[in-house]
Amino acid sequence: MSHITIYQDNYADATVVSNRFIDEYMKSANDAQLKIYLYLLRMMSARLSTSVSQIADIFNYTEKDVLRALKYWEKNKLLTLDFDENKNLTGIHLSDLSEPEPAKEMPVQSDPYEKPVYTLDQLKAFKSDETASGLLFIAEQYLKKTLSASEMKSILFISDKLGFSEDLIDYLLQYCVERGKKDLRYIEKVAINWAQEGITTPKQALSYAHKYDKTVYDIMKALGKSSVPTQTEVSYITRWTKEFAFEFDVISAACEKTVLATDNNRFEYADSILNSWYKSGVHHRSDIQAIEERFKQARTPKVFSGNKFNQFKQNQYDFDILEKELLSN
Repeated sequence: MSHITIYQDNYADATVVSNRFIDEYMKSANDAQLKIYLYLLRMMSARLSTSVSQIADIFNYTEKDVLRALKYWEKNKLLTLDFDENKNLTGIHLSDLSEPEPAKEMPVQSDPYEKPVYTLDQLKAFKSDETASGLLFIAEQYLKKTLSASEMKSILFISDKLGFSEDLIDYLLQYCVERGKKDLRYIEKVAINWAQEGITTPKQALSYAHKYDKTVYDIMKALGKSSVPTQTEVSYITRWTKEFAFEFDVISAACEKTVLATDNNRFEYADSILNSWYKSGVHHRSDIQAIEERFKQARTPKVFSGNKFNQFKQNQYDFDILEKELLSN
């Protein structure tokens, strides 16, 4: 692929990042989009040329990832892309952010992870894109069904708003389906969680997923939860499995008692049970019954035999009658 000339109307002898970029655009961009835009600024300031393949090699992205990031910035009007008659990228024109935009009402800042309301035209444009078409095909293969318009919008959201690459979406679908989760609403939640954690590659996602192995999801299920575990919930589970070194059958027993006892604060309730068992020396599920028997015995009132006071028949007093007699005297 040929090298691309990056140019701007004004040049500076340093890599300058506009305050407008920091204030208005940086917080909404993902890791790949930020790196590539800053790299373009650096190359422009040095009057050096580059190429999509070179950028991909430097940051260990695919060329599709690079093009996706460039189109993101073009969509946000921070640059324009120049193509030749064969649709080859030949130039990138960076917009001059030093010129203030005309005064306008400041829009209410939306949640960066909020799913937009996509129009039918946007969905059609997404489906007509070669990369997007491939993503939809991959999703249908994993989910074993034809996607509805709503489900296609979920894939569009993950690709467009969250900025997931084709490889990362592929791994996301594989990850969820392997755990028996084929609902796109659930898959969206996992994708948002990964985006919040700064995950941009399948390798990062795999490393992150190792923290949440099958045991984690089995425990979540035992507590009646089907959502993605929060960091606090993971901390509890790590404490039970690592610090206490309990096997799943012991943790499951505590979960069973918790579900029967309360609908609220189940992690805290289960933790109090497991903490008590840990201090009592429980190692296996068979130890629990012995611990509970000792606990019951400790709470049962003791009956003293051989006490000389017990040899006398105790009088049964009616204290209401006694009180009346005392008041009448």
